[in-house]
Amino acid sequence: MFLAFDNWDETREGLGMAIALGKLGSLPPNDQPFLALDFETASYSRDSACSIGLVRVEGGKIVAQEVHLIKPPTRDFVFTYIHGLSWKDVATSPDFGELWEKISPLFEGVSYLAAHNASFDSGVLKACCTRYGLALPPQPFLCTVELARAQWGIRPTKLSDVCRALQIELNHHEALSDALACAKIVIDAASGRELV
Repeated sequence: MFLAFDNWDETREGLGMAIALGKLGSLPPNDQPFLALDFETASYSRDSACSIGLVRVEGGKIVAQEVHLIKPPTRDFVFTYIHGLSWKDVATSPDFGELWEKISPLFEGVSYLAAHNASFDSGVLKACCTRYGLALPPQPFLCTVELARAQWGIRPTKLSDVCRALQIELNHHEALSDALACAKIVIDAASGRELV
């Protein structure tokens, strides 16, 4: 859910991976660095990540963006019809444990993680870290589904609906495009953008 940041420093220290519930508070300060991320999964298993998009934002500006294919633990692909990826696309890619060394620096020094439908992406991150014996990043998640509802009253709040309302370009279910859109939603909200 959307994080309520009435007291940012205390909230950040106490949440870890939790997604805070409750009364809507303020957004984190616009100068707080954050990492927007999006996972695509091969199957219903949360540890079946097959792609990740990562967008780092500092001072309200995008400073880094990466997308990586990931070899999931099994060859089972159920969601090819959604994202277009299959086993042949990822068979020679690193698994999440191997990829972590490359992507973990993007998590360092950020105050929070942002995702559209954060319960899904936080669950995938947790499952992948657990499978490969990695420490879970300590940052809380901010959910841009809840943010779009609270900030602009947008409904429905599928990523494509929010992007259409905010005129953000989107190639839905391509991990980098989804992560970029998520980052732009947070940037727009923090800057006080209004719907036209």
